[in-house]
Amino acid sequence: MPSAHPLRRSLLAAALALPLAALAYPDKPIEWVVPYPAGGGSDVVARTLAEPMGKALGQTLIINNKPGAGTNIGADYAAKAKADGYVMLTADTATLAANPSLYPKLSYNVEKDFVPVGLMARFPMLLVVNASVPAKNLAEFVAWVKQQPGGVNYATPGTGSPHHLATELFRERTGLKLSHVPYRGAAPAVQDVIGGQVPFMFVDTASGYPHVLSGKLRALGVASPKRLSTFDAATLDEQGLKGFEAYAWQGLVVPTGTPPDVVAALNKALLAALSSTAVKARFQTLGLEAIPSTPEQMATYSKNEREKWGKVIRAGNIRVE
Repeated sequence: MPSAHPLRRSLLAAALALPLAALAYPDKPIEWVVPYPAGGGSDVVARTLAEPMGKALGQTLIINNKPGAGTNIGADYAAKAKADGYVMLTADTATLAANPSLYPKLSYNVEKDFVPVGLMARFPMLLVVNASVPAKNLAEFVAWVKQQPGGVNYATPGTGSPHHLATELFRERTGLKLSHVPYRGAAPAVQDVIGGQVPFMFVDTASGYPHVLSGKLRALGVASPKRLSTFDAATLDEQGLKGFEAYAWQGLVVPTGTPPDVVAALNKALLAALSSTAVKARFQTLGLEAIPSTPEQMATYSKNEREKWGKVIRAGNIRVE
């Protein structure tokens, strides 16, 4: 049998020597882990971005909802995945900013086990009440809560969620007697506020905005520096809670060790998706703010948020076993 041509042999050897990142990426579908149930704000963002990102990458992005344990189930799964760019994770305020202070032990390390791809979106937080609550603004709400002998309950998508931390910051600033009722995700929490089982919550715009428009929830204020363009609700700052600001934000991460050019390819696809007309329109209807970034900018943003909310967690002595 004749031997291969020397040039062909050298080309074959060079191809075999190439690292995975230098080969065609992606050449199979990509798994996108969302650590929350379907139907919530994080799920909506992922599904909104998955199609345009998939087109940019030339592959299908498959959403895999892995809710539970304050995002830790999904985060642990992604941290242990092969670092080849075929598993990525929606990492949010809870995963990257709160959990390191909330949990005495985590099965992953946010600084060592994940590499940022880029920030995706920021959800303004709305203070919303059940339609039967006799309050139309912050002052009336504070007065109503003070009239309740045992205080009032509030719903969140889970302990340590940005919604929980926003309400803890609110409790600190107002001195109100508030009791936490955690749920497994935003959707069931919102449904119980609508149903009257729990009177109020801080909800992200993606999960709560449609119900405010329908009249099922009443928005008393928004926890952002400026009013939202999508509907007329005064900021909490305007209503006397000076400097109060809380967002639910999220970005995209991959396991540490993922080749840099794969991270760059994912970042490029993410930026393209965020700048698309369809995504901009969808975000506007949900009251979301796109926050495109480089991986380095996301790393800095996450670190600053980790320091901010770590202080709130320690001040409130909030722990999760």
